[in-house]
Amino acid sequence: MKNTDRPLLPQKSNSFSFVDNKKKLQRTLSLGFFDHNSDEKKTAEFLKNKIKDGDISNRSENDANDGNADNKGEPRQAVNFATLLQDIDLFLATLTDPELTELPELPEPIIRKFLDVVDLIVANCSGDEPWVPEDDDHPILATIDRVAIINSEITKHYSEPKYTQTINRSGSVLHRCMVFLEAEFHLLLLEDHNANLTCIIPPPSEETEGEPEKPSLPYTPEVAEQLRGIASSMITAGYVTECCQAFSTARHNAFHSAIASLGYERSSIDDILRMSWEILEGQIPKWIKSCRQAINEVIQCERELVEKVFSCIPKFSSEFFQSMAREAIIYHLTFPQAVVMTTRSTEKLFKVLDMYETLKELEHLIGSLLPNEREAGDNLSSSYNLDLKSEVRTARSHLGESAVMIFCGLEKSIKADSSRTAMPGGAVHPLTRYVMNYIKLACEYKSTMEHIFKAHYKPAHHTDNTTDDNDNPFAEQLIKLMDLLNENIEEKSKLYKDASLSCIFLMNNGSYMGQKIKGSEGISMLLGASWARKRFSELRQYHKNYQRETWSKVLGCLKDDGITVKGHVQKPVLKERFKSFNGIFEDIHRTQSAWVVSDEQLKSELKISVSAVLVPAYRSFKGRYEHHFSSGRQTEKYIRFSPDDLEKYIEDLFEGTPMSMPRRR
Repeated sequence: MKNTDRPLLPQKSNSFSFVDNKKKLQRTLSLGFFDHNSDEKKTAEFLKNKIKDGDISNRSENDANDGNADNKGEPRQAVNFATLLQDIDLFLATLTDPELTELPELPEPIIRKFLDVVDLIVANCSGDEPWVPEDDDHPILATIDRVAIINSEITKHYSEPKYTQTINRSGSVLHRCMVFLEAEFHLLLLEDHNANLTCIIPPPSEETEGEPEKPSLPYTPEVAEQLRGIASSMITAGYVTECCQAFSTARHNAFHSAIASLGYERSSIDDILRMSWEILEGQIPKWIKSCRQAINEVIQCERELVEKVFSCIPKFSSEFFQSMAREAIIYHLTFPQAVVMTTRSTEKLFKVLDMYETLKELEHLIGSLLPNEREAGDNLSSSYNLDLKSEVRTARSHLGESAVMIFCGLEKSIKADSSRTAMPGGAVHPLTRYVMNYIKLACEYKSTMEHIFKAHYKPAHHTDNTTDDNDNPFAEQLIKLMDLLNENIEEKSKLYKDASLSCIFLMNNGSYMGQKIKGSEGISMLLGASWARKRFSELRQYHKNYQRETWSKVLGCLKDDGITVKGHVQKPVLKERFKSFNGIFEDIHRTQSAWVVSDEQLKSELKISVSAVLVPAYRSFKGRYEHHFSSGRQTEKYIRFSPDDLEKYIEDLFEGTPMSMPRRR
């Protein structure tokens, strides 16, 4: 046989047979699938509608006279094609006979006639006009599957010259069918893509609560099934590369669009390092949202799609899915790597912790997405997976280390605050508010902070007696910060010349700390009961010191010492006592009404304790000695207050507004 007569095997295309025609992008497709149990009359009925008068007569010698047939010839054509399909299926069935010992004789006329009809159908369906079949249940894919099987079987007769023309014809028709299917496959992937990005990640619903809605496939179930059918036909025909390439390209583009729609835009490390903290702080929530949804939802959705479309090639499904997972991880990995390289400052702690928890939350999922060496086999892909999982662990570890160093930096901030300006009215110092609120927020990440401190905390002074198994380095650092804050506040209390105001300042700050500790279960657990008892004991001592410094002189005026001599009341002494009491009390009222006690409970306790000591003592003293004054102006001059007046004026204390008493005539 001459070389020119050798049969030409089908040549596979390496790229899409795709025409940039907007009309084609608007096709309405409804491909049927190969069902061995379907009624072949449906095939004949569909093909009858696709075959025009004279089409078969031009391609088949057996129907040479059918070109002039009238409408009465249509039923005979349909019956003839149904018979043709039965003959083809009968021939294919004999090939699967287990008792078959040698290849049967090829029914060349039947095969060539069948190939002519299929070629005509594909030519008609591949035009520029939209292909809208009359029947939703037509079996074009079933017909193309027959062509693939025929081509596979007849090429076994490659060495027989008499079959050369039929082999070339079947290869040509099969290739044309595959080009058609490849284009349809690509169009299906593109058509639903732009319209269904929102189906990948469902928008949040205000009405639904509890479990979030599961993301749906980016294609309708009908389109997904059409994609599966086309993929199955192309793979059966040996066009695996073209089919997988078309799917990979389309879904990778869709994946990148979906990631971009999440709001996070990938930046280089240099760009991130140049960002101000205000801009970077706004990017972190976007990164967290994008990272979680990309790995939790988008990737899982792509996995479900590829496993559905390529159910017949599990290896490709696995490799494609792992490739997408790696892309998603790499896309988001640059950001945390850059954040830990920025200048550390206390305000960055909580965003860094959020990123740490995000990676920790996703690390287990990433481990399941990228199989280990045993599961994936000792190949390049498993090596990539191991390296990438190691990078994720490293990024998380660096975030944890950065968080520890940032929190420990608070110690330097407390020590560095050496302001020499006393707070007006003994109010809570800004340092106390900042540190306590900072610690309270940090303790909301208690489990995370404990974990990263155990992993990364390196104390400056580490003794051999330290038991690493039982201690809690985060709790130790927290107690150290609280003690430093107390020392700093006690030092600042010395800025007040008035000892009473110094006590108020210490009480205000101590009470503020106590309220924050009570309001945070995390702080209470970490500091421990003994530490809390010690601090509350100090707070009570401040209270006692205040009462002693402020009211001891007032109460000294109400003592009986020196008033009575040999049974007689010394009126000058008595007058001086009342006069001193009035002056001291007025001065305290005027001064301490301007002082500030922000904690309402502490303020109430202070007023009650003052009233409980002062009012009864004054009532008793007044009752014993007021009759020694003549009624009228003399009594009003020295006894200016009733017990009720004292209670009223005591209520004016610590309100932050200077007040004066009305003068009596």
